[in-house]
Amino acid sequence: MSVRTVLGIETSCDETAAAIVSLAPGGDGRIVSNVVLSQLEEHSAYGGVVPEIAARAHVDALDQVIASAMDQADMQFGDLDAIAVTAGPGLVGGLLVGVMTAKAIAAARGLPLYGVNHLEGHALTAALTDGAAFPYLLLLVSGGHTQLLQVGGLGDYRRLGSTIDDALGEAFDKTAKMLGLPYPGGPAVEKMAAKGDPARFPLPRPLVGKAGCDFSFSGLKSAIRRTAEEIAPLSEKDIADLCASFQATVIGILENRIANALAEISDDQPTALVAAGGVAANQAIRGRLEALCRSSGLPFLAPPPELCTDNAAMIAWTGALKLNAELPGDSDILPRARWPLDETATPVIGHGRKGARA
Repeated sequence: MSVRTVLGIETSCDETAAAIVSLAPGGDGRIVSNVVLSQLEEHSAYGGVVPEIAARAHVDALDQVIASAMDQADMQFGDLDAIAVTAGPGLVGGLLVGVMTAKAIAAARGLPLYGVNHLEGHALTAALTDGAAFPYLLLLVSGGHTQLLQVGGLGDYRRLGSTIDDALGEAFDKTAKMLGLPYPGGPAVEKMAAKGDPARFPLPRPLVGKAGCDFSFSGLKSAIRRTAEEIAPLSEKDIADLCASFQATVIGILENRIANALAEISDDQPTALVAAGGVAANQAIRGRLEALCRSSGLPFLAPPPELCTDNAAMIAWTGALKLNAELPGDSDILPRARWPLDETATPVIGHGRKGARA
């Protein structure tokens, strides 16, 4: 078998991204190029992502981002073996831009096309960056998702727990907005937390001490709002202490839920704990999870921060694994706003017209 080379395209939210990844016969992956264009400036004034603005920005930028990825790799389309594109979950307008572009390239070049679940890209990144061996326990924490999953390999995902309300990244963003910090909220809260007292404000830890691996962050977010209103007007020290208390509480929740997950899969011991998704770039969270793993003798793995946030390298890698497994491509893929990674699991918060919510 020769080296497989795949172009990946990612447009599920507010990053326009393209990357080329190669997969060697021995199974080693290599990121040949990785281009990410952030829309931060377009959305910062609104304190969050505006779907219509995001979709238009993808239309304006995607062709050039793909060209940049090809230039960085010093490749032509004839050098590619397949195209992979995020088909969901995400904002439908943005997904549609990526899917239609990928379809056009695949059709023009006669290449197989793989629609990739965005969450699957996150789930498999550690196999690309760290050679993670299956099965491993995955903590997936991002702006739209918070889950614990047992990852057994390509297409083999068992959901152990999920958020029953807000995703952790959303809780970070909303906390930042309540405290007058800039968007995106995660890095802003982390920066202020480094200057604060994490013990000043006792905050609730929803579901901690209860069985299971599900998460809840809505009550914690509400407690931040009430506390901020009680001590207003807020000084810089107040904001720093609130951020530090929030972050410390989040870490305690994650530790408790991970302990429950490890107990649940004790008969099938994971090779490592892997953290992925945008919130996994938080250094305080990574540090505490690493310490937790050291104490239990379990390796801790997390991709580099730039591969925790949305990127196309993880999409190209997943496409390369599908190609290597000789899975058939699909030229008829459609965008999916909702797409659970473990489609056999009972939805935590039900169904809607667009499918299972989580």
